[in-house]
Amino acid sequence: MSQEKVSSPVMDRDHSGPRQFPCGQCGASLHFLPGATSLICGHCGHTQEIAVNQGGIEELDFDAWMDKAQTDGHMQDCVVTQCTACGAKVEPERETVAFMCPFCGTAMDLQKISQRQIKPTSLLPFNVAKKQAQDHFRKWVTSRWFAPSQLKKAARHETPLNGLYIPYWTFDAQTHSDYNGQRGIHYHVQENYMATEGGKSVQKTRTVTHTRWSTTSGHVAHWFNDVLVIASHLLQKEMADKLEPWDLENLVAYDPDYVSGFRVQSYQLGLTQGFEGAKERMAGTITRLVREDIGGDEQRIDHLSTHYSAITFKHILLPIWLSTYRFGDKRYQFLINGRTGEVQGERPYSWVKITLTAFTAIAVLGGLWWFLGEQNPSVVQ
Repeated sequence: MSQEKVSSPVMDRDHSGPRQFPCGQCGASLHFLPGATSLICGHCGHTQEIAVNQGGIEELDFDAWMDKAQTDGHMQDCVVTQCTACGAKVEPERETVAFMCPFCGTAMDLQKISQRQIKPTSLLPFNVAKKQAQDHFRKWVTSRWFAPSQLKKAARHETPLNGLYIPYWTFDAQTHSDYNGQRGIHYHVQENYMATEGGKSVQKTRTVTHTRWSTTSGHVAHWFNDVLVIASHLLQKEMADKLEPWDLENLVAYDPDYVSGFRVQSYQLGLTQGFEGAKERMAGTITRLVREDIGGDEQRIDHLSTHYSAITFKHILLPIWLSTYRFGDKRYQFLINGRTGEVQGERPYSWVKITLTAFTAIAVLGGLWWFLGEQNPSVVQ
């Protein structure tokens, strides 16, 4: 298998149409090889190395961008196809005539739409190959309690997977938060109370915890780095969030070579909305820091105001293996982290298995109760 080092084998780097990755040896299409830094030809096996660039990934100034977004050189025109069923917009591969929507499974044609978006600055290349992802899915399915037998049987066959680069925003920001609140300090007192024992009223003593509150105010500051916000509405956010953590320290500068053989989803959540999502994620950390600053045993936050400065952002792409499968009359979606193999997904339940398990548990408990009653009649009285 021959190799050669090239800066890029692509013919179309302006990102304005379907990308082309011709093999330098036979002219056939090249595809990115997960877990490597090279493109491979499925026809002759020839490989071409990608020049990896992990340094110099640019953080863009958020405030400056909002003033000149439409004229900035970081904008691009790209061609996408849109699913008529779920609205997904993905960039088609070269020479594709038709394909199934990776999000809902509906057949898509290649009616092209041109749109202008912010260029991705960096990405995490796929590290998990398709076969590995299928193995991860099979293990995940077989480990599910009460999964229908038909689903486990279907998982033993080849799982239809789509390799997708999903759009994300990352935000950096310096926050300064002023607060007014209350600090609660616990103290303990002894209280007498009456109780009935043996048919008689007796006086007893117990320790009761009370809280003494005092007003307080203060200021906390925190630097946030790479707050991650998914820019797709087509993945369930809870599932996508559970694919974290991502090894963002290994981001490489965006290069079209990495997306050869995969599809790229265009972002649906805009930059402004993305920052609102980032502020929601920051809020949890800020609240924790304020509570720590208030101190005491309990805290109340009556007012909290946060100022954000030095805001920068990146549009990045993260690798996910996605499959939408049908079981009965319902579709289910599962996701696989293309870096770690972490699986998250929806799954059907076998109510037959659940019912049989419940009846079995009742029968076992009933049998145990009967046995204990036979051994010691006072137990069941």
